[in-house]
Amino acid sequence: MRPGGMLVQRREDGDDPSAAAASASASSRGPMIKIDVVHGPAHQAQYELFVPAHSTFGDVKIHLAQKTGLEPSAQKLFFRGKEKEDEEQLHIAGVKDNSKVLLMEDRKSEEKKVEELKESKAGEIGDNSNADEIGVKSSDMSKAFQAIAEVRAEVDKLSDRVAALEVAVGAGTKVSDKEFAISTELLMRQLLKLDGIKAEGEAKMQRKAEVRRVQHFVDALDTLKARNSNPFNNSSNAASVTTKWETFDSGVGCLSAPTPKPSSTEVNQDWEHFD
Repeated sequence: MRPGGMLVQRREDGDDPSAAAASASASSRGPMIKIDVVHGPAHQAQYELFVPAHSTFGDVKIHLAQKTGLEPSAQKLFFRGKEKEDEEQLHIAGVKDNSKVLLMEDRKSEEKKVEELKESKAGEIGDNSNADEIGVKSSDMSKAFQAIAEVRAEVDKLSDRVAALEVAVGAGTKVSDKEFAISTELLMRQLLKLDGIKAEGEAKMQRKAEVRRVQHFVDALDTLKARNSNPFNNSSNAASVTTKWETFDSGVGCLSAPTPKPSSTEVNQDWEHFD
């Protein structure tokens, strides 16, 4: 009770005002759904969130801030391979019960952490030579993150190409083998780029996850190429058309004229005589 007799609700120390406000505003936004949020390309952690179906991705970031310690501004949320804006609503984007959402840390936030680590280590050591060595390592780490991000962007484009080929083959369209060869070659180039990236710690985990992703697409292309070479092995897409011609006695459906039949009527020319 405040001076003057006003009653107020007591708030616990661990309560987050922003999260409470988000929950209150979201409580009237449709039925509750469960979404699985995986953190990082290597899926280092996974979180379960229960939110209203009509919530926004900004609301989800506020809830994740409590679990991950990442500020909402440092979060990037991806659904079905595309980054989502804060004002987008879950149900409009197609998020349903048990859907998966990918959480990535903003690159600017990562670089800021690297700089803070560099300054912290340099301050603790107080040795210029050691500080320079830390600076070199931090710079190498930033370069590794950037190189992996560039490969990831190229692989995202190639994933759309693989998806288009999958749709074409699934529909029974004959695709040139050259398309599969080109797509595989482009993916292998990205694999070579990843192999040439020197990475440690988090960057190494991201590189490993991207290598697995590229290998997955290469295997998918091999499977699609085999299906494309033998389209009728897929019973669900194979169609059998049988045309039957029916021949009638009247001659319709055949090239020869009908055989004349003897008339059933006999003419009797005998006359009956009357007196």
